[in-house]
Amino acid sequence: MKKSTYSNEIAKIVEQFLKEKNWHFDFLEKAGLFKFDLKISSKIRKIKYVIDVKNDELVVYGICPVHADEKDEEMMAQMSEFLHRANYGLKNGCFEFDCEDGEIGFRSYIDCDGRLPSAENVKNSIYCTAAMFEQYGDGITSIVFADYSAQEAIAMCEKPLEEQISDDELDEAELEEAFARLVGGLGGVVKI
Repeated sequence: MKKSTYSNEIAKIVEQFLKEKNWHFDFLEKAGLFKFDLKISSKIRKIKYVIDVKNDELVVYGICPVHADEKDEEMMAQMSEFLHRANYGLKNGCFEFDCEDGEIGFRSYIDCDGRLPSAENVKNSIYCTAAMFEQYGDGITSIVFADYSAQEAIAMCEKPLEEQISDDELDEAELEEAFARLVGGLGGVVKI
């Protein structure tokens, strides 16, 4: 029997976190992969997650169900530029774009060399990925379905602070949510 290529201890931490959240997931034991879907607040509605457990790292992938049309060169160029603009300045994770088929994803990484991740580390990686798609998802759909340029889409997603947060328009819960999204967009760790 082939020896596993991932840490059982790290896998148990991820599994415990997912079970505590009562999320439905599949675990591909031979590969060390967790798979599940998560609903988000954007036009995208949900993203597919793959958590890849290795011996010394944990990689969280969020995969967007909306792809750019690989046959539309202009759309592919606009999406590439949009995602590059979105990535600029991010501290935790990055958007990825498959230039062959138009797939869009977000990747977050936890270094586990010599240490185990905490449940908080796992939570932050999963939630950061969701926050990025909530922040930029409407821009992705605007390029794919409404022919927005990369600059128009990024401007829509990264409104100035005074437009995102206004005490006159938001109650306290909305204010906290807007602030969390802004921090997430700037690459901070978002605690939800």
